[in-house]
Amino acid sequence: MSSAGEGLSRPLPEQVRLNVVDLAAQVLGTLPAVSIPPPLRGIAKFDPRKRAKLGSAPIAAQLENDKKFRELVAESVAAGWPELVSSLADGNVPPAADPVLVAAAAYLTRPPGWEEMIELARTDLEQSAVAAEGTEREEAVSRLREQLAAQKTAAKEEADRLREQIKLARAENSDLRRKLHDARERAKAAVARAEEMERAAEEARSAAVAAGSAGESELRRLRERLADVEKQLEASRRAAREGRSIEDARIRVLLDALQDASAGLRRELALPTTISKPADSVAAVTGERPGVRAVPARALADDDPQLLDQLLAVPQVHLVIDGYNVTKTGYGTLTLADQRNRLMTGLGGLVAQTRVEVTVVFDGAELNSPVQVVAPRGVRVLFSAPGETADDLIRQLVRAEPSGRAIAVVSSDREVAESVMRMGARPVPSALLLRRLGRA
Repeated sequence: MSSAGEGLSRPLPEQVRLNVVDLAAQVLGTLPAVSIPPPLRGIAKFDPRKRAKLGSAPIAAQLENDKKFRELVAESVAAGWPELVSSLADGNVPPAADPVLVAAAAYLTRPPGWEEMIELARTDLEQSAVAAEGTEREEAVSRLREQLAAQKTAAKEEADRLREQIKLARAENSDLRRKLHDARERAKAAVARAEEMERAAEEARSAAVAAGSAGESELRRLRERLADVEKQLEASRRAAREGRSIEDARIRVLLDALQDASAGLRRELALPTTISKPADSVAAVTGERPGVRAVPARALADDDPQLLDQLLAVPQVHLVIDGYNVTKTGYGTLTLADQRNRLMTGLGGLVAQTRVEVTVVFDGAELNSPVQVVAPRGVRVLFSAPGETADDLIRQLVRAEPSGRAIAVVSSDREVAESVMRMGARPVPSALLLRRLGRA
C-alpha cells in the first residue's frame, strides 16, 4: 500500500497494513449493498474469517484510491476508539497507545501530521522489532549455550561409557582368543580321534562284513540241514502212521529197481530163466546195474534230444522237474495258472507212455493264495513251504531217495544242476523236456 500522493514516502508497515485491511473487511460486512464499492462486492460475500485474507490486495487498493470508502472505515474506527481518534485530531499521540493502532487510525482518519504519526509508529515498531529480535537472539544464544553444555556433559558421559566398553571389550577379546586357542586344540584332538575311530570302525566294518558273510553261509547251511531233518522227521512220522518206515520205502524202491534192472538185463543178455549147471554161475560175470551215471558215458551232450529218452528208459527212474523253470523257459508269457495247466497236460501224456515216477516242484512264494492243481495220474505236484524255495525242495527230494536209485532233475538253473549232480542225480536242461513234450 503506497501513499506517495498523500505525503507517505514509503508503504505502510506490514503490521499496520494488515490492521487497516482487517478493519476495512469488518466494515465491509456491515455496509449496505449500495454503499459497497463495485470492486469489493464479490469480496463482501466471503466468510468474515476469509474476507481479510482473500481480499487483502483489493481492499488495500480501494482504501488507497477511494476516499469515500476510507472515510466510512474511519467512522467505524472513530466509533470504536473515540479517545484515540480525538487525541490524534488534536495532534497528540498517547504515549501508552499501541503504535499499530495509532498508525492505522492516523492513516484512516487523516488528522494533521498523520504522516509523521505513521513514521513515528514505524520507528517504534522497528525499535520494538530490533529489541524483540535482540531478546530472541539472546534467548537463542542462552538456549544454545545450555544445549552445548548439556551436549558436552553427555559427550563426556558417552566417552567415559565408551572407554569402559572398550576396556571390557578388550578383556572379552583376550578371553575369546584364549578360548579360541583352546577350542582349536580340542578340535585338532577331536579330528585325530575321529580319524582313528573311523579307521577302527572301517576295520570293524570289514571284519563284521566278513563275519556276516561267513555267518550267513553257515546259517544257510544250518537252515538247510534243519529243514532236511524236519522233513525227514515229518516223513518218518507219516510213515510210522501208515505202518511203515522211510527206510522200508527206500528198500522197496531199491528192490523194485533191482527187479526191473535184473529183468532188463536178462532180456538184454538172453539169459535162461534158470541155471542148469552150478559151474555156469561160477563162470558168469555180473554186469553193473544200469543207472543215470552210465548215461554221460555214452558221449551224449546235455542238449542232445536222445539224452532224456535214454534217462526215461532207465528202470525205476525218478524224474524231478523244476516246474516254473520249465514253464518260464517254454511259455513264460502265460499266467502262472496257465503255465501249470499246460505243463500238467504235457506230463500226463509222458507218464502214460513211459510209466516213470514224476514229481513236479513249484515255488510256493509265487502264490498269493492256495491253489488247486489238477495233476494227471502218476504225476506228483509239490509246492515249497513258506520261507523255502523250490530249489531247496528239489535237493530234499534227491536226498530222500536211497543211494543207487536213478534220479534225473530237469532244471536250467546252474546252481541246482551242480548241487544235484554232487548228490548223485543227473541234471537235464529244461529245453530237452520241452522238446520231448512237444514231440508227444
